[in-house]
Amino acid sequence: METSFTPLSGLLGGLLIGSSALLLLWANGRIAGISGIVGGLISPQRGEVAWRLAFVIGMLIAAFGYGLGQGGLDVQLPAGWLTLALAGGIVGFGTRLGSGCTSGHGVCGIGRLSGRSLIATALFMGSAGVTVYLIRHVLGGAA
Repeated sequence: METSFTPLSGLLGGLLIGSSALLLLWANGRIAGISGIVGGLISPQRGEVAWRLAFVIGMLIAAFGYGLGQGGLDVQLPAGWLTLALAGGIVGFGTRLGSGCTSGHGVCGIGRLSGRSLIATALFMGSAGVTVYLIRHVLGGAA
């Protein structure tokens, strides 16, 4: 099986994510958990919209800029739009249920030595491993 693992770009991406999370914490005293940031835009509170919107727009601009630099992005959707929307809804529900997502718990929470985040991240990663194993080896798919 061929993989597209590239350690250098993974390291650079991790450094950028960690640096941006640290900068947001230092500058605003806020945790860079994407589900919480976006959730705060859905049910906005006074004085909370501008920085959240800037953060989300910054992520979109970064992706767009990367695509321009690479001559476009080769995005292939392995499922239909309805399936992807349903999956996104389930992920959104799960992040609310778990009080955060992988960025909030995995990047920021573990960095703050939060016990809740350590457990949440272990559950995220364990669930992902079991899912990949089931899809690839039990169901015979290519996830």
